[in-house]
Amino acid sequence: MKNKFVIRHTLTHLFVIALGLLMLYPVIWMISSSFKPNNMIFSDTGLIPKVWTIENYISGWKGYAGTSFGRFFINSLLMCLAAVIGNVLACTMAAYAFGRLNFAGKKFWFAIMMLTLMLPSHVTIVPRYILFNTFGWVGTYLPIIVPKFLAVDAFFVFLLVQFMRSLPKEIEEAAIIDGCSKFGVLTRIIVPLAMPALVTTALFTFLWTWDDFFNHLLYLTSPDIYSVSRALRTFVGDSGAVSNWGGAMAMATLSILPSFILFFALQKYFVRGIATSGIKG
Repeated sequence: MKNKFVIRHTLTHLFVIALGLLMLYPVIWMISSSFKPNNMIFSDTGLIPKVWTIENYISGWKGYAGTSFGRFFINSLLMCLAAVIGNVLACTMAAYAFGRLNFAGKKFWFAIMMLTLMLPSHVTIVPRYILFNTFGWVGTYLPIIVPKFLAVDAFFVFLLVQFMRSLPKEIEEAAIIDGCSKFGVLTRIIVPLAMPALVTTALFTFLWTWDDFFNHLLYLTSPDIYSVSRALRTFVGDSGAVSNWGGAMAMATLSILPSFILFFALQKYFVRGIATSGIKG
């Protein structure tokens, strides 16, 4: 029985490792290709370049229309930071209301919010564009940032509601007896205890905003406000051809670094947030 367990355990690990390597292969190939000369990216199929060069990073960093990729990185970081702040604040307050407070129509509005999770985002593209264009927001970061301050991401509200419901009500009741207001309970009791779920919300918001392409393509119309994902599109010509594959690979490689660094730095909180809120009913 012990030998069977060891064999099964070993085979499971080998399968997971093989699957992981298969999923990582495109990323590894992209990183490897970023150090190959432009004319050898597709002719040299090996993962280890026969000829090494950093020219791709130099040419790619020059950017587009006189704007360097450094500016694009700053634009993305500032936009993601604003989105994280807005989403964490708005979703925390909405989740506290649904999870801890009693008000008229609470179950109804919570059900409506949950129904929005089943609504494909593409259904609202045209109405949102018409609305933001009427406001004169097209060509700015406002269509991407402002909705984050309105708790429009039902997934994060649900995540935080589940976490807050798992917290002992006795702590909140003791704070109220000591004279703490509802807002004080939120800021002094709930928020510190819900930190793993809040970090998870912040991490996902950053990743989804950083990786978003369609909304950036739709609303960011001037090169000086391009995000990284929008700027990567500039390597593709009008005919669909890429003239500088090396630069595209190099900048794509750099674009994944912030996500990797942030994820691994906050991995402990991320796992705790998912484990303690994502699976509890």
